[in-house]
Amino acid sequence: MRIASAERRTLLVQAALRVIAAHGVSAATTRAIVAEAGMSLASFHYAFRSHDEMMRELIGYVVDAESTAAFAVLQPGADIRTSLRDGLRAFLDYVIADPGHEQVMQELVQYSLRTPGLESMARDQYASYHRAVAELLTGGAAASGVRWAVPVDDVARLVVTVTDGLTLAWLADRDAAAAVRVIDFAADAIAALAVPLTQPIRSVP
Repeated sequence: MRIASAERRTLLVQAALRVIAAHGVSAATTRAIVAEAGMSLASFHYAFRSHDEMMRELIGYVVDAESTAAFAVLQPGADIRTSLRDGLRAFLDYVIADPGHEQVMQELVQYSLRTPGLESMARDQYASYHRAVAELLTGGAAASGVRWAVPVDDVARLVVTVTDGLTLAWLADRDAAAAVRVIDFAADAIAALAVPLTQPIRSVP
């Protein structure tokens, strides 16, 4: 049966995730990926122009899944702390449900930084995190009737720093209760950067 191009790309990305989670980035050769997907090499080259293009789509695939999980819990009218806590809890639930995805993303950063010519992949990976989180923060603020008192891109960078630490700590110790305590503290701290929409903007001297 003929597979649509978009579906073929998704199946190959999912296969690459499984290979990297099980054996590491260095094992994720084109041949290993197509074998995992049950496809031919020709199918891979029909779907992607290169191995690097597939890796970049893999990053986008996981970031989209993380964002979808966090967006799903946003409730109009909820206060911003609740929105932040619920979004971070949804992210943690995503990590716990499939830790392999997050291990892959962590490994991809290190692999790209160590591989000449691929350094931009790590930069692009974090740029995609920042964009996705900035969108979530903008939506959460609107739903909560507040605005960010500092640039939303700066808040997004802070949230990504928190989720990075949260992910690595949980992958190391699998202590979900400790992770939830960190989330509660982070939600308090980040919520303090939001102000009511009615509060006037203060000029910076």
